[in-house]
Amino acid sequence: MADPAGRLSAREAVALVTDDFSELPAPTRTSAPDGPLAWPGYDAARARAAERTGEQESVICGDARVEGTRAVLIAFEFGFLGGSLGVRTGDRLEAAYAHAREHRLPVVPLIATGGSRMQEGMLALTQLQRVARASALLRETGLPQIAVVRDPTTGGGWATLGAGADVVLALPGAQVGFAGSRVRPADADPAAYTAEAQVAAGAADAVVRPGELRQTLGRWLRLLTRPSAAPAPPPAALGAPDLPATGWDAVRRARAPHRPRATAYLDAYFTHRVAIGGDRCGGTDPDGMLCGFGEREGRTVAYAAQTGAATRPAGYRTAARLVRLADRLGIPVLTLVDTPGAANDAEAERQGAGAAIADLFGAVAAARTPVTTLVVGEGGSGGALALAAPGNTWATPDSYFSVIAPELAAAILKRSPAEVEATADRLRIRPQDLVELGVVRGIVGAGAESGVEQGSACSPEQVIVTREGGRDSRG
Repeated sequence: MADPAGRLSAREAVALVTDDFSELPAPTRTSAPDGPLAWPGYDAARARAAERTGEQESVICGDARVEGTRAVLIAFEFGFLGGSLGVRTGDRLEAAYAHAREHRLPVVPLIATGGSRMQEGMLALTQLQRVARASALLRETGLPQIAVVRDPTTGGGWATLGAGADVVLALPGAQVGFAGSRVRPADADPAAYTAEAQVAAGAADAVVRPGELRQTLGRWLRLLTRPSAAPAPPPAALGAPDLPATGWDAVRRARAPHRPRATAYLDAYFTHRVAIGGDRCGGTDPDGMLCGFGEREGRTVAYAAQTGAATRPAGYRTAARLVRLADRLGIPVLTLVDTPGAANDAEAERQGAGAAIADLFGAVAAARTPVTTLVVGEGGSGGALALAAPGNTWATPDSYFSVIAPELAAAILKRSPAEVEATADRLRIRPQDLVELGVVRGIVGAGAESGVEQGSACSPEQVIVTREGGRDSRG
C-alpha cells in the first residue's frame, strides 16, 4: 500500500538502486504476548503494520548488485511502526552485518526510521549497541558502509546506521536529525533538521536526487571496494615548466592568480571523482580543502587537496577523516599542498585550529596506506606541512615551501620591507632548494609522473629533478 505521505516503501527504495535484490532469511525469535513489556495492543499493532505494508518487520535485508558491485542492502519500512527498531529488528541487522563480513561485502543502509520502539522499552534502545558493534566489526574488516538517508531519519537510526557510516548520501528534503519532529523544542527551526542542513553542517556528504541515486551509489561502491598497495604517482605539473631564479620569484609565481589550482590538477588526474563533505564535527571548508575518491587508470586513489586559500579547522578535520578512511580501506592517498597557511583569525582559534592540524599530522603519520604529496603552489608553514607525506613529497616548478612567509619572517626579524626579497632567498624555499635540502623527493615537470612505464620516450618537458641525481628522465 502506498504511504499517504508519499514516502518510499522499503522495496521501492531498494528498486531505486538495484533490480536483483535477494532477501536474506530472517532470524526467528519467540516472544511473549504483546512483547517483552506486555504492552497492551502491541501484537495487534504489529499485525496491522504487517497487513498494511506486507512486511513482517521494520527492515528488509538482502544481497544485491548495485551498478555491478555486490553489497548487502538494509532497507527500512517506515510504514511498519514508523520504521522503529525493536529486538527483532536488531536480530535482522546483526545477521545482515554478519553476512556482509562473511562474504566480504560493503553494507548500504537505506534508512527511514523514527527511532527505537517504545513498546519494547530499554530492550529496544539497546539494539543501538548491537548495531554499533556490528558496524565496528565491519570497519575492522576493511569494508565500507555507505548510508542513504530517506525521509525521515531520526533518533538512534540516524545516530548509528546513518551518521556512523563512512559516507552519507541523502535524498532531497528528507527530515534528518537526532531529534524527531515530536520531541524537539517548540521554537526549533525545522530547516535545521533537513538533509540539506546536515550536508551544510558537515554531517552528511551529499544530497542526491532519486533518479541519480543508483548511479551515484554504484560509483561510490566501486571506488571504495578497490584496495591497492601501490602509491599514487604524483600528477604532472600544469603550470610554468622552468625553475625560479630566486626565492622571491618562486613566491611570486606560486601566488600568481592564474596559476593552476587544485581543481585543474584533480580534473587532469582522475577519470572521475566523488567528494566527501564535512568533518563530522559540524564544519565544512569547501573553499579551502577538497576531499574525496577518484578513479585513475582503473584503480582508486583518495585525495585531499588544498585550494590556495587559508585552510580552516574543518578542512584539516575533513582531510584527516579522508586519510583515515582510505587507510582503513587500503586505498592510496594523494594530497595537494597549496595554502598560504592555516586560517589564523579568532574564529579559527575558537574552532580548534591547533587541534585540527595536530589531528591531520597524526592521521598522515599513522597511515599504513601509501601517501603521495605534490606541492602545487604555496607551502605555507605547518598549515601546509600537515598535509605532506614524509619521504614522498614532490613539488612543481611554480611552487615553494617555507617555514614562514618571507614578509612575516622579515617582520619578525625587524627587517625593512625592502629586505623581504633577500629574506626569501635566505629561507631557501625554491623547489630546487627543497630538493637539495631533502625536504622533497623531486620536481615534476609537465607530463612527468613517477611510476610511468620504463623505457618510454622522454621529452625535455618531462624531466623530473630529484635529489638522488640531478635530472632523472623518468618520463
